[in-house]
Amino acid sequence: QVQLVESGGGLVQPGGSLRLSCTASGFTLDYKAICWFRQAPGKEREGVSCISRFDDSPVYADAVKGRFTISRDNAKNTIYLQMNSLKPEDAAVYYCATGSHRTNYKLHMGLDPFEEDDFDSWGQGTQVTVSS
Repeated sequence: QVQLVESGGGLVQPGGSLRLSCTASGFTLDYKAICWFRQAPGKEREGVSCISRFDDSPVYADAVKGRFTISRDNAKNTIYLQMNSLKPEDAAVYYCATGSHRTNYKLHMGLDPFEEDDFDSWGQGTQVTVSS
């Protein structure tokens, strides 16, 4: 069974940190581009960060640049999103998704990789709440 499972969400105070994990089962993430998306209540889902199959040039949305870091551990079949200096506007359900070959191409070419039609597997999401 092909599955992505996110974990690591929770309640954190503004300025705090969380590390989200996205673990795959039933397939390997080694050759996949992986992206994180988020959706806040009443808003559309938006792209947060992507990492290509080659782990080069990770991409970040402007809103999280300098605060979030995406990484992968192929041995654990897991992608991480380290989130520092969290703000109330970061509160959302966070999803990981596996990209297609088009996602790898867009990342390699410096194009916007967050077209949702390019993604074939999604996790169920993990809630991040930022509040004092």
